[in-house]
Amino acid sequence: MTPRGALAMGALAVILCITAAWWALALWPLAGAPAWLERTREVCFGAAPGGLPDAGGWILLIGEPVGLAAVLAVVWGGALKEGFRAALVRPLGRVVLGGTALAVVTGIGAAARLVAQVQGEPFTVRTAADVRAEVAAGRVNDPVPEFRLVDQHGDSVTMDRFQGRPVIVTFGYGHCETVCPLTVHAARAAAGRLSGGGAVLLVVTLDPWRDTPERLGSVARQWELGEGMYLLGGEVATVERALSAWRVPRVRNMATGDLSHPALVYVVSPAGRIAYALGPDTEAIVAAVEAL
Repeated sequence: MTPRGALAMGALAVILCITAAWWALALWPLAGAPAWLERTREVCFGAAPGGLPDAGGWILLIGEPVGLAAVLAVVWGGALKEGFRAALVRPLGRVVLGGTALAVVTGIGAAARLVAQVQGEPFTVRTAADVRAEVAAGRVNDPVPEFRLVDQHGDSVTMDRFQGRPVIVTFGYGHCETVCPLTVHAARAAAGRLSGGGAVLLVVTLDPWRDTPERLGSVARQWELGEGMYLLGGEVATVERALSAWRVPRVRNMATGDLSHPALVYVVSPAGRIAYALGPDTEAIVAAVEAL
């Protein structure tokens, strides 16, 4: 196997491992699990009736691996074919490929059984009490990490600028076609409903390599960010420090540049404290801001 073929097969293995980890986090039974793990699942994948991921969570679980695999096939299609051919001519390679295929089929079957079991249970309509409970579960009281980033207009932005106003902070990147548009849409819809109360929306890019300051304007238009809504970026090191300070987990695929990340929305109080950490749920975001 040539180095290019080995690299392509290694990239495919990384995609499979990341996918398995995400699916295990989303669907593995949590009986007796610590509260922080349950909260991590809700923030990453949302929470639909029965404990399954919500629509955004399913798009992340299915869309990300399919998209990464498609990009890999387009960029390194020939190298992948070479890698598979080289593996199939060796007994160990056939065992590894067969075991991997069996694990994938077994995992899909287990996920399908879980979904079928949950869908067979009575469906309960989400009520205002459910929204209040979700908001209460996301209650925190953390200091706001400071940053100095650049918005889509080229202006310098810090959190101090919005002191005395509620701020909705979320994260995404322009090349994302799955969870980011849903998250930004939910946060934008909430900010739009709260505009009379002075709520501000900040979207911090997760991909400062491609979402450069010069490109922020086009991404902001793509996401339909209007008055009081800011897309923030800047130098790579500066943005990365800000993301780490805000505790945003992310895994970058070095072959494609795409990122795996949770759908995370923070609500910051007018006093400058992070009051809530939520998923991309417009109703919950609105309720959290109104509860400040």
